Amino acid sequence: MNVNETKSNYSLIAKLLHWGFVILFVYGVAKQVDELSQLEDDSFFKFEIIFAIIFLILLVVRFIYMKKTQKSSLPKETSHIQKTAAKIIHNGMYVLLLLTILSGLLIGFLFWLGLKNNFLINLVISSHELVINLLYIFIGIHILAASYHRIRKDGVWSSMVPFFKEEKGK
Repeated sequence: MNVNETKSNYSLIAKLLHWGFVILFVYGVAKQVDELSQLEDDSFFKFEIIFAIIFLILLVVRFIYMKKTQKSSLPKETSHIQKTAAKIIHNGMYVLLLLTILSGLLIGFLFWLGLKNNFLINLVISSHELVINLLYIFIGIHILAASYHRIRKDGVWSSMVPFFKEEKGK
């Protein structure tokens, strides 16, 4: 299938939500909490909580918007296995992002309660780190799959990515 035969293209809102999340996620990773003691700073603690709540709200809005208004840009002839894998990765990223936010908020709540160095908060921190590492793997698979579609020139890449557009008709 060539680019001209692609049936689905994501809306401008969908693209803004996608790339906005990329920017927010990269920002969140860049400014991540390195040491639990950083949460002693009240302004930093409040900022982390507000950032997490805003990210959570945007995640829910994005999920609802994408599920209600957008259709996959995978070509019709895509195998059932590949379509299933795509759903697992996409839905998995939503779940892992949600778990990242919720576990981060739980860490903040436990810290606020004064449980700064006990088994429970250490367990939640370990779970939070595991979820984030799984999220990195899912994001890596997502990027590899997008690159695969760019090489195939089947229109999937160009339906969401605003650069290195596939050449039409090739």
